[in-house]
Amino acid sequence: MKVGVFTPLLSQLPLPAVLDKLSKLRIDTVELGTGNYPGDAHCNLSMLDEPKALAEFQGILADRGASISALSCHGNALHPDPARARHDADVSRRTVLLAAKLGIPTVVDFSGCPGDSPTATHPNWVTCPWPPDYLDVLEWQWDKVVTPYWTEHGKFAADCGVQIAIEMHPGFVVYSPETMLRLRAVAGPSVGANLDPSHLFWQNIDPIAAVRVLGDAVFHVHAKDTQLYPANLPRSGVLDTKPYTDERHRGWIFRTVGYGHGAEWWKEFVSTLRMYGYDGVLSIEHEDSLLSAEEGLSKATAFLNDLIVRDQPGAAWWV
Repeated sequence: MKVGVFTPLLSQLPLPAVLDKLSKLRIDTVELGTGNYPGDAHCNLSMLDEPKALAEFQGILADRGASISALSCHGNALHPDPARARHDADVSRRTVLLAAKLGIPTVVDFSGCPGDSPTATHPNWVTCPWPPDYLDVLEWQWDKVVTPYWTEHGKFAADCGVQIAIEMHPGFVVYSPETMLRLRAVAGPSVGANLDPSHLFWQNIDPIAAVRVLGDAVFHVHAKDTQLYPANLPRSGVLDTKPYTDERHRGWIFRTVGYGHGAEWWKEFVSTLRMYGYDGVLSIEHEDSLLSAEEGLSKATAFLNDLIVRDQPGAAWWV
């Protein structure tokens, strides 16, 4: 297992500077955004049609001995706004094509979330079974929007030899292991999970138990933590819509790894991933509003590098 970095936190730097900076932190694996929510600061899809740019990109990586764990295009291809849906779906499709061309096995994405009807203008995330209108909405979403899109897109990815790792994220139709497996049953084995424990913690889903539920459907892993604030939870609950920067009043916030849960928890998480066959990358994602990107990156890499011991190039173990 290796430690990597999801690079949007360094979007102000060009890719060569990012790789040089990470090398000093003993990181040689990156996850790169290609558009949609992550942006494309370090990996532009125009390379698909520009052989010279593609060769230059590959040269930058090769010169620094760097590898890519995944290309990420988190978007909403099911958005009720047709223009937005077409845009995000095109970015996802082209990201799969670029991954295939580069020999990168994994693309990270969101499942998306439709509206409540063909005339909707905004996504509608269903969170409860009553009143029964909500179950009608959920049935329509899965039958008329989710299943047709993901049946086709899952086959497309499989035909390209690429797997799509869905980040289980509230606000989208896939936000838990159960909904992840439901999508996988529709889309096929080319679709699995990008397991980000931070989005499970606040839902009261144990990420270690989630690994056991998902098994070989874990394709990629984000290293990000969550801190719960018991003093605020009785007032706000976990479905807290206050801004992430209102840390004093929220029931929970995202944290750098180690700031929500200690080394013992992360050791068991890594051990369970290995037990169930995952030997890939722990890709650091920074969304900690109490630490700068520089602080979060340095603390996360130091924390995880203490857990992952590299015995030889390309190999690792945990302590």
